[in-house]
Amino acid sequence: MAARETTTELTELDKTVLRRVQGNLPDSATPFADIARDTGTSEEHVLALLSRMKENGQIRRFGATLKHQKAGYGANVMVAWFVPEEDVDRIGAIMAERPEVSHCYHRVNCLDWPYNLYTMVHGRTADDCQTVVDTLCRETGLDDYAMLFSLKELKKISMRYF
Repeated sequence: MAARETTTELTELDKTVLRRVQGNLPDSATPFADIARDTGTSEEHVLALLSRMKENGQIRRFGATLKHQKAGYGANVMVAWFVPEEDVDRIGAIMAERPEVSHCYHRVNCLDWPYNLYTMVHGRTADDCQTVVDTLCRETGLDDYAMLFSLKELKKISMRYF
C-alpha cells in the first residue's frame, strides 16, 4: 500500500492532545471527553483530530492495552493452530468471538512450523487457559496446535511522538 500524500498540520493544541492520547487513557466511560477537558478543547476536536490522522495514514491504529495481571488474569498463552487455509476465516471468526481471546491472527506458515492461526488466550490460571483451548478444539474440530505460555512480560508501552 502506498503512503498517503495528505498530512494533518498540527497546532500546539493538537500536539497537546496527542501527547495526552499517546500515554494511558483516562480510566472512565468518557476518556476522550476527559482528555478534551484536560487539554482545554472539545471532545469533537479530539475525535476529529484522531479520525483525520487515521484517514491520512499518520496513525495506523489506535488501541488500548489491558494490563491483564492487574485485572486478575495471571495466565496467558499464545496458541498456534494449524487450520486448512480454506477454513481460516470461518475458524478465526469462531475463535475471535471468545471473550478469553484478546488477539486472533492469520499468518503464513513456514519451514517446519505448520501453524497459521494464532490466538492469545487469557485466564486466571494455566488450567483456565487449557479449558478455553479444549473448548475451542471442540467448537472447531481442530486438534493440531502448540501452546506457548507467557513466562514474563518484557514490553507493553505506548508509542511516544512528542
